[in-house]
Amino acid sequence: MTQNADHVLDHFELFRGPEYQQMLANKKKMFENPRDPAEVERIREWAKTPEYREKNFAREALTVNPAKACQPLGAVFAAVGFEGTIPFVHGSQGCVAYYRSHLSRHFKEPSSCVSSSMTEDAAVFGGLNNMIDGLANTYSMYKPKMIAVSTTCMAEVIGDDLNAFIKTAKEKGSVPNEYDVPFAHTPAFVGSHVTGYDNALKGIIEHFWDGKAGTAPKLERQPNEKINFIGGFDGYTVGNTREVKRIFETMGIEYTILADNSDVFDTPTDGEFRMYDGGTTLEDAANAIHAKATISMQHYSTEKTLPLIAAHGQEVVSFNHPIGVTATDEFIMALSRISGKEIPEELARERGRLVDAMADSSAHIHGKKFAIYGDPDLCIGLAAFLLELGAEPTHVLATNGTKQWAEKVQAVFDSSPFGQNCHVYPGKDLWHMRSLLFTEPVDFVIGNTYGKYLERDTGTPLIRIGFPIFDRHHHHRYPVWGYQGGMNVLVWILDKIFDEIDRNTNVPAKTDYSFDIIR
Repeated sequence: MTQNADHVLDHFELFRGPEYQQMLANKKKMFENPRDPAEVERIREWAKTPEYREKNFAREALTVNPAKACQPLGAVFAAVGFEGTIPFVHGSQGCVAYYRSHLSRHFKEPSSCVSSSMTEDAAVFGGLNNMIDGLANTYSMYKPKMIAVSTTCMAEVIGDDLNAFIKTAKEKGSVPNEYDVPFAHTPAFVGSHVTGYDNALKGIIEHFWDGKAGTAPKLERQPNEKINFIGGFDGYTVGNTREVKRIFETMGIEYTILADNSDVFDTPTDGEFRMYDGGTTLEDAANAIHAKATISMQHYSTEKTLPLIAAHGQEVVSFNHPIGVTATDEFIMALSRISGKEIPEELARERGRLVDAMADSSAHIHGKKFAIYGDPDLCIGLAAFLLELGAEPTHVLATNGTKQWAEKVQAVFDSSPFGQNCHVYPGKDLWHMRSLLFTEPVDFVIGNTYGKYLERDTGTPLIRIGFPIFDRHHHHRYPVWGYQGGMNVLVWILDKIFDEIDRNTNVPAKTDYSFDIIR
């Protein structure tokens, strides 16, 4: 082999060596049932045609590469936003390994979560014993202040009753009777990570506000001047939450961030391991019932949570992942109206700087066509910002988008002349997006890391915005909300535009007439 201790090759070079090339060729010939290369190429080309697109969009019983994850991932994300809380997923270890790795690979941070380790016997006889032992082990080993329970497919298919199981576990002495163990049923075979976030957060709020599952009296609301804030399932939670806190503090508003996981996904390297860091205190979670209003930055992440909060007498306001000038204006004005605070000059100047930057760069973005995929709220926020920039969000796709969501996106299109030739695709996947990019090409696609396969296949340049971002580092540390966040998104879009201009105009004496120093 070409590898040796004195000169270690990384995988970029190692697998291009003749030994590995021969090994891979033999593997393909002997074990992969290869087809005639000419036939493979014929089908590949046919799969780019309008005829294939029609068949692709007609399929009903198969999903290919959905742009979503499953409910328990969102539940884990919500749970770690509370002080000293460890997520407990009632299901198999393999499922929990997926949630942990997904979050760790995006945030480049360890992601703590435990499992009830259900196996075949639990699938037959139920997971009660797993819950009893699992809660006891979690409580004694990791010493959390709260254990937040959610479920996977296995527990839901056999119908395990979390409320009854947790009560039985407490009776058996797994944890003290008054100990906080909120729960939510999060079946992975319906909904998405956005749904799971909503169910888990609703379960935690119900636990604190409505009597801790019968172990404490319901709280009586005594209104104060605070405003609650919910970020939703957000891959930019580190940068976004801190930006939102800065806005609240700049306006002099008292607030509570519900499910604040910005610190646990951004712990320092200083010699101390922090399984728990930051988070909404359990006291603040309970006292949030007294706030005058709750604001959700992502409507589709809080479709069940906000009605619960409203039923407790609070005003609720929701947005759709606000990016850019108009959406941030609406957020800031809502804060001003609810709190009675004036909008400070500092924020007005930030707005002016974003408008100025957009004007400076409008010639390079105007008329460009984009395809967008991702979570429902993110797609709306990005589409609205592109229209502000004079671009066309030609294809907007959300696998976890509904018909009602599609109507909302269409209303965004209808609000601008640049939206006339734009289309929305609820419930579709990235194989549908592939057909769209071949049959109705655009200039750029915006989405998560999985879009790099679309970029390679269709040649459409990818701008990485969304969750997860695995193959680039530290994007989550930058906000996309607020005027400062809009500036970040603007820069990411422009950088890709300029990179593509340079890439396509760099042949000396042939195309380098546009290989400019000044853009």
